[in-house]
Amino acid sequence: MVAAVFHLPREADIAAPSPSVHVPAKPLTVASAPDAPVAPAAPAQPAKAARAPRDFSGLWLRIVPPLLGFGLLLLVWELVAARSGGSFPGPAETWKQAVQVFADPFYSNGPNDQGVGWNVLASLQRVAVGFGLAALVGIPAGFAVGRSVFLARMFNPLISLLRPVSPLAWLPIGLLVFKGANPAAIWTIFICSIWPMVINTAVGVQRVPQDYMNVARVLDLSEWKILTRILFPAVLPYMLTGVRLAVGTAWLVIVAAEMLTGGVGIGFWVWDEWNNLNVKNIIIAIFVIGIVGLLLEMALVKLATAFTFEEVKS
Repeated sequence: MVAAVFHLPREADIAAPSPSVHVPAKPLTVASAPDAPVAPAAPAQPAKAARAPRDFSGLWLRIVPPLLGFGLLLLVWELVAARSGGSFPGPAETWKQAVQVFADPFYSNGPNDQGVGWNVLASLQRVAVGFGLAALVGIPAGFAVGRSVFLARMFNPLISLLRPVSPLAWLPIGLLVFKGANPAAIWTIFICSIWPMVINTAVGVQRVPQDYMNVARVLDLSEWKILTRILFPAVLPYMLTGVRLAVGTAWLVIVAAEMLTGGVGIGFWVWDEWNNLNVKNIIIAIFVIGIVGLLLEMALVKLATAFTFEEVKS
């Protein structure tokens, strides 16, 4: 209940009104009635902060340098085409040819005459099979080598011996063993992409802090729980790095293997266009190979970033 407030005048402030001046009497104001609700005071409106000027330096650094790089590439390309006397196509001619090629990328006029889209899909299929087999073998092998000193000393010399071998050196072995171009290409992808996964996974296992293993030993955890609760989360960033390197290697290998084995694939398409002396399509194929490889790399980098320790913190 709010009490009424009255202000009584002091004697010194009381004076008789002048006869010529009419002073109206002010009504008595009561602060609030006993049962009337008290209206809350309106909150003070905060002063609007001045809008900070936008910083375009980050946007400038993300856009301008790549554009300058592509501009430099086009300039060098145009100079080389001008110096070749017409034997090497320039950017404008290649662009017109690319518009025609991608107008119908999935045409099929027989096994040896298919659009660039079918050739890319055939190469990606071989990469998926060979890379998948390498992951099924390489990742468990990396865990085993990383966990066992005996296995590490046993397989490290073999890995050091076989890893530097050129991919094309494995292709004749695949042709001899599998008696077919397609399984030979898959074999070449498998044997060349397995090493990054084995090495990176083993290094990740060996770099797990010893305190984690001591805690597991004190708690008497089984080997399966050690693998799933301790090793796998800690090794995952290393493992994904090996996967990313292996995919890049597999995409490089398949182009070279298909140039020798024939059939349908982006590598065979490059070799077939060379036999037809169609340099424009060869340049288009180079850009297609680069773009597909870049997309694979970006997808795996995004996947690896999503599984880093900084991202899973809550």
